[in-house]
Amino acid sequence: MELTGIESTVALVTGAAQGIGAAVAGVLAGAGARVAAVDRNPEALATVVTKLEAEGESARGYVVDVCDSEAVDALVQRVEQELGPIGILVNAAGVLHTGRVVELSDRQWSDTFSVNASGVFHMSRAVARRMIQHRHGSIVTVASNAAGVPRTEMAAYAASKAASAQFTRCLGLELSDYGIRCNIVSPGSTETPMLRAMLGDGADLRPVIDGTPAAYRVGIPLRKVAQPRDVAEAVAYLVSDQAGHVTMHDLYVDGGAALHV
Repeated sequence: MELTGIESTVALVTGAAQGIGAAVAGVLAGAGARVAAVDRNPEALATVVTKLEAEGESARGYVVDVCDSEAVDALVQRVEQELGPIGILVNAAGVLHTGRVVELSDRQWSDTFSVNASGVFHMSRAVARRMIQHRHGSIVTVASNAAGVPRTEMAAYAASKAASAQFTRCLGLELSDYGIRCNIVSPGSTETPMLRAMLGDGADLRPVIDGTPAAYRVGIPLRKVAQPRDVAEAVAYLVSDQAGHVTMHDLYVDGGAALHV
């Protein structure tokens, strides 16, 4: 199925310097979107944008920290001035601090929520204000299956992703009168730098696939860890015309790991 409604649309993607965000930027650019790739890591972001440009895609990099509300507002204004009205927003920026609750620091907790929850709020608010004027648009937040399934040593991450998911549903309800759709994609374990940082470089992925009973974690029924493009393709569907009657939906892309109903 060919996805429509993406070509020539300005798509702002946060967390675009690596992992799922970079994959989303690539898939949307490949579908003809004019991508505003956003990240706070200028070097890694430049590498992604240069690669897309070399492939003949339309992409421009913008360095911003989504935790900074004023900087986000200024960025959104700049993107619309330089590229045109934003028709797609993908909130893919995220951080992960692991550890048991009794060992988590205040800084780790606040940093996690600053990016994963407040960052989604800042960017969504800034873009939604402009989408309302156009009476058109699609917003997708990349959450996590951990938002719906308790995980040991992942309390801050899980809680922040649950907050961003519920926020996106509420946003979708408020924006529905303007024809703006808001959805969530919830990945499970995905082959990204974040996963490798959590497990350690060169770690065996079989326990992730098989499950860990001692950690109350089931395995992945499809017997494989997701690739970033698996998640990016789900995002592309949700922002396309083919999902034109889908809003406030949470699409799990986890190989069945959450046993989600």
